[in-house]
Amino acid sequence: MENESKLELNENGSGIKELTEVDRVQRDFIEGSIKGVIQGLAVKRHTSQSGEAPAPGTSDAVREGGAITVIRPPKILREERPEDGYPSHLPYSPPGEFLIGGIVSHGAFMSSPATFTEEPPPALPEELVAVPKIYQNIMAMAFAVKEINKDPHILPNITLGFHLYDSYKNARKTYFATLLLLSRAEKFVPNYICDVENNLAGVIGGLDSEISFYMATVLDIYKFPQLIYGSAPVMNDKSPGLPFYQMAAPEALQYKGILSLLLHFRWTWIGVITTDNDDGERFLQTIFPMFTKSGVCFAFLERIPNFSFISEITGMLQQGATISHKMFISKANIVVASGESYSMATFRWLPNLSEQDDIKNNVKSKVWIITAQVEFASLEFQRYWDAGIFNGAISFEIHFKNPQGFHQYVVHRNPSGTDGDGFIRDFWQQAFGCVFADTTSDKVEGNICTGEEKLENLPGSFFEMSMTGHSYSIHNAVYAMAHALHAMSTSRLRHRGMAYGGRGKNLNQRFWQLHHFLRSISFNNTAGDVVLINQNGEAASSLDIVNWIIFTNQSLHRVKVGRIDPQAPPDKIFILDEDAITWHSWFNQTRPLSVCTGSCLPGSSKKVKEGQPPCCYDCIPCAEGKIANQDDMNDCYKCPDKDYPSKNRDACLPKDISFLSYEEPLGIGLACFSLSLSLITALVLGTFIKHHDTPIVIANNRNLTYTLLISLLLCFLCALLFIGRPEKVTCLLRQTAFGIIFSTAVSCVLAKTFMVVLAFMATKPESRMRKWVGKELGHSILLSCSIVQVGICTVWLATYPPYPDVDMHSMAEEIILECNEGSVSIFYCVLIYMSCLATVSFAVAFLARKLPDSFNEAKFITFSMLVFCSVWLSFIPSYLSTKGKYMVAVEIFSILASSGGLLGCIFSPKCYIMVLKPELNNREQLIRKKN
Repeated sequence: MENESKLELNENGSGIKELTEVDRVQRDFIEGSIKGVIQGLAVKRHTSQSGEAPAPGTSDAVREGGAITVIRPPKILREERPEDGYPSHLPYSPPGEFLIGGIVSHGAFMSSPATFTEEPPPALPEELVAVPKIYQNIMAMAFAVKEINKDPHILPNITLGFHLYDSYKNARKTYFATLLLLSRAEKFVPNYICDVENNLAGVIGGLDSEISFYMATVLDIYKFPQLIYGSAPVMNDKSPGLPFYQMAAPEALQYKGILSLLLHFRWTWIGVITTDNDDGERFLQTIFPMFTKSGVCFAFLERIPNFSFISEITGMLQQGATISHKMFISKANIVVASGESYSMATFRWLPNLSEQDDIKNNVKSKVWIITAQVEFASLEFQRYWDAGIFNGAISFEIHFKNPQGFHQYVVHRNPSGTDGDGFIRDFWQQAFGCVFADTTSDKVEGNICTGEEKLENLPGSFFEMSMTGHSYSIHNAVYAMAHALHAMSTSRLRHRGMAYGGRGKNLNQRFWQLHHFLRSISFNNTAGDVVLINQNGEAASSLDIVNWIIFTNQSLHRVKVGRIDPQAPPDKIFILDEDAITWHSWFNQTRPLSVCTGSCLPGSSKKVKEGQPPCCYDCIPCAEGKIANQDDMNDCYKCPDKDYPSKNRDACLPKDISFLSYEEPLGIGLACFSLSLSLITALVLGTFIKHHDTPIVIANNRNLTYTLLISLLLCFLCALLFIGRPEKVTCLLRQTAFGIIFSTAVSCVLAKTFMVVLAFMATKPESRMRKWVGKELGHSILLSCSIVQVGICTVWLATYPPYPDVDMHSMAEEIILECNEGSVSIFYCVLIYMSCLATVSFAVAFLARKLPDSFNEAKFITFSMLVFCSVWLSFIPSYLSTKGKYMVAVEIFSILASSGGLLGCIFSPKCYIMVLKPELNNREQLIRKKN
């Protein structure tokens, strides 16, 4: 077999070339080299972790000096077919009267780059690398078409068929496959329809936005509907609106969901890994401003390079090692991974590419947040690679359910029972690591495929028995196309040639009308979900939030932990069951943290470090009077006026209402003191009234004495106006009453002092003072001095009267209920006037303190004024230095102390004589001179 020439389509697909022995040797060399490098890593990792020998057919690799020495793997010789030369000629095409086209991305080709050293360059051998997981997409379309053909309610008496081709992740082959769909069956003749063998109604595909765009640019020319089950094509402003319908949720919804997830867990320090292409760049440009605005910062942004040729793999592995090193040494525990359906196979390289052995052997796990486009898929050579690093990953997946009968359909799928499926043999060989005997030469190295292998025995990265999100979208797309065909066929506006069973010449040219029906299609699928395509060509789809549980045998279990439903009420668009999430064992089943800086606790705020992202900051305590009641606050803030900061500055506490009340000890004490002095004053007044005819009472001017005692009594009682909750009446009376009554008392003292001085001066011979001595002088002094204070208080009440007020700022923890004086200047005028009266009284009494008499009234007045002035001189600084109720208490104490001083110094000697020494209460004793 090896010595025979083979035929292969040449590069442009229009002719054939002879495959010589040299070509086959070159292909085998390329195949062996790439498999040797890749499988060498796989074997090394498998044997180092499990201690088991590699599976049969894998290559040997030896670690030497930091490099991998590759020994070529055992070769599996395959029988070459003409179709192998151009893989687009391997379709899956069950016949039907109406056909649905499909483009899948089941595999890709690797080859050596053209060197152009010869003219023309020779055709380059290529090696197919399939992704077994994608085969379920093919099964989903076949299953949907089969179920529709059995349903008598959809397209009755009409058989639905499909043509399915592979894009091979290649622009040229995608365009070729799309044109094949538009051409006569199995004849590549674009733009020429000579019969109705190809009644193509629409096309489903592709999986990635790039492939979808290639398809859309061709299908737009012919106005065929395109139902996309992956990402939508990216168009610039110059591109026309392409006629496609997106069956999956729009990417904008997914980006919002990722952001909601990050904010829910307060993950503000993340890494991002994406593919190095237009889709990856668009992903970064979209999420970067969105995430940054919401307070999420990026520890690293890495782009995984693509490679198309075998010669590029070394550079790709080196760059991947650098990315792996950055990722695993980063403090960011969250990695947002975005890519294409193939990207997971690339992500699985990263743990194997660390440049340092200590990092590779002690890898910290990460929480992977994976976008919906990425499938948990592996390539053939990754069969034994440990995927445990992705355990606990959170994936955003297209909402799906298992349609009825799909599981049984999958179970019974095998190569021997599937006619016309050009994909199943490659899938089977790569999924099970075997070779079909009828496609090999006599010499076979490796396992032989029996066709009886069980799909349920495959690991989750190779195949899943339950339908995936992309397969579910394909299933819905097929049903949407069938319902649209059914609606168009039964429409009143249908063309005669479109009647059931009709096959007019121009039937193929009528399928552009399907756009009208697809934009308003709505139906219940076999899984029980409602499928609705709106006028914008978007299916009303939601996203499931899925937690990946990966077991040691590489099987995958998906646990639905949440959902993003744009049709739900605003408070239920994002739903997450945090308790249902299983984290990687490295996190000890606790919620992972991913922050650049630990949280700033309440009582402190963030201060961004200079030159660092806003997520990297220092924590500084809140300033005096400010609080921070949440973690990671950008700034502290002041409490409302009615509240005050707690000791730790982490909460606002309600201020206490403060005023001098009768319920507290201070208020009770002052009230009792006031009443006691009032009672004493009343007893003194009673004593003087009882002895009003005695010489000591007569000699001290009874009227002034009574007036003074009554004034002191009212002064003591006036203090009670300062106790209790400030009200409008008490505020008006307390200071004015105190000023008038106290001025009256001081005026009495002043009058008494003048009367004493004048009395002694009048006793001198030929003194002119006699005519001034008399009751009228004392009354005049009292009246004139008191009326001045009354005038000041009247002006006060008429202009700026006192009023109840609330002081929220003087005391940090209290709201002070007080009487605002209205006019502070007038209040001080009242005090100054009383001080002037007291000063004059003190001066006069001091000058007359040595008058010769056995009972010197001036001496007692001097002592009383000395006490009075001392009290009020100390009152001013004490009053100004205190706040709240203590300020009121200082004023009350000053009133009581000064009044008590007058009472004690002036009247206690007289009461002592009247009560205890009545024998001294006679005229002789009063006028007796000292020895």
